[in-house]
Amino acid sequence: MLRVLIADDHTVVRKGLKLLLLEEFPDAQVEETEDAESLVKKVIKEQWDIVVTDIDMPGRSGLDALVQIKEISPNLPVLILSLHAEEQYAIRAMKAGASGYLSKKAAPEELVNAVHKILLGKKYISDVIADKLLGAIAGDSDKAPHELLSNREFDIMKLLATGKTTSDIAAALSLSGSTVSTYRTRIMAKLQLKTNSDITRYAMDNKLV
Repeated sequence: MLRVLIADDHTVVRKGLKLLLLEEFPDAQVEETEDAESLVKKVIKEQWDIVVTDIDMPGRSGLDALVQIKEISPNLPVLILSLHAEEQYAIRAMKAGASGYLSKKAAPEELVNAVHKILLGKKYISDVIADKLLGAIAGDSDKAPHELLSNREFDIMKLLATGKTTSDIAAALSLSGSTVSTYRTRIMAKLQLKTNSDITRYAMDNKLV
């Protein structure tokens, strides 16, 4: 029996994805969870054939969960869903071990196709992602500064750009305030910026928020 685990903090999204999957795989067992923490716990406790997870959830990000999932179960395929444009997270997700990256806007038409392809042991990627991956393999040197940030730095940069304080971010990501401050310093250095307002402007200019 096919066992699918869906992680998304919006109930209506989870239910919609579940219905799409059960229409194609009527005998599948499809379970849901609403955050990255419970997602990882379910992966530890139970066996799954595929995980479908949002990248933005309360607390830890889906990208963080992906990294831990691949440490726990390297062969478990993970399909990342996101409202973010592919150029923001797709390469990060694929490099972290995702088996595919799918825009939520395309999910109604492409989810089943993506799952079928991934269950066959293949990767699900769009032409945009394929081009960017080829550029990365070729050692493309025209990287934007934010592409040099680590996954954690990138997440924190985006939170700073939306006006979140160090305390807000520390609470959301279960980090200490000093750790967040250290990340902020690294981000400022890599992006060559000085203030949070600069980060916000940079993120808006690069369509990251």
